[in-house]
Amino acid sequence: NHNYGYPVEEACKLMEVSKSGFYKWKQHSPEKQPDRTKVIELIKKVHSEHKSHGYRWVAAYIRLNEGVSYSDSFVFKAWKFLGFKAETKHQVHRRRVSKKDVYPNLIFSTWDTVDRPRQVLVSDMTAFRAWWDYYELTMYFDVFTKQILTWHLATRRGDRMQYIDGLSDILEILSGEIEPIVLHTDQGSVYSSVAYNELIKDSIILRSMSRVGTPGDNPINESLNGWIKEELFIDFKLNECHGREEVLGCITRYVKYYNSKRPSWTLNYDTPDNYYKRFMNGEIERKETFKNRVLSEIPKGRKKHSKSTFGNETEGKTLTESTLENEIIF
Repeated sequence: NHNYGYPVEEACKLMEVSKSGFYKWKQHSPEKQPDRTKVIELIKKVHSEHKSHGYRWVAAYIRLNEGVSYSDSFVFKAWKFLGFKAETKHQVHRRRVSKKDVYPNLIFSTWDTVDRPRQVLVSDMTAFRAWWDYYELTMYFDVFTKQILTWHLATRRGDRMQYIDGLSDILEILSGEIEPIVLHTDQGSVYSSVAYNELIKDSIILRSMSRVGTPGDNPINESLNGWIKEELFIDFKLNECHGREEVLGCITRYVKYYNSKRPSWTLNYDTPDNYYKRFMNGEIERKETFKNRVLSEIPKGRKKHSKSTFGNETEGKTLTESTLENEIIF
């Protein structure tokens, strides 16, 4: 500063800094740094309620639901400082049995080609115990939006009404739809039953089933069921519920949270309900990829050695070329 008799150039040389660095510092107006104490407390709160998730999910949840914007790296530093670690008890069980396929698999490994809501739905049942009571939970998901469209709970082992009632809900939800819809399930006894499939006999729903003993044919359900069960037990304390009414209340709260508040990694950390709204408002483009999908029994990433590996001549053909039932194009 010439007012004090020290030219900038000489002062910079004395302090061993560059002139450009000095002027950059002089013009810099530092942003207000977040209150670290508040950040720590907020992360503690979210982690205590959702212990099954890691720091990236927590950061996304805070940005989405708390009205503040912290970067993943900033939350990671606090996460590491607190010594937090996501809890998990997810396990994958695989079993092969010998049984004839009831319906053809219309998807195989082409899940990523689904390009609109209500195009492909999946359903599955998961069993659990809350306190000492046994329950079976059946859910129906939209593959594109990841929404839980409907769910039903049974307290009796093997109760088929939870499946039937869920399918009735789906038919009501899909009323007014004109494009074909694929319903994909495993080959469980109820999903394969005449009574279940008679409900959709004259509808626009087309049945698709995983191959027997091949859970990898339905990775959407396998993944969602695993994470949902973890969150219900770890974050929503489902195992501490006493009686059917408490269990119903817990699952009701969870489904509302899952659809409207829970950030989904596969949706770029959007929520299922908001992703659906964005598509319907034209913010998300329909890519028209599903009708051109190529069906293959070989999982993605596995090198194909020969067409005869699985003994299926539809390998490498588009759906329009395949001999699937009725040669239906979606």
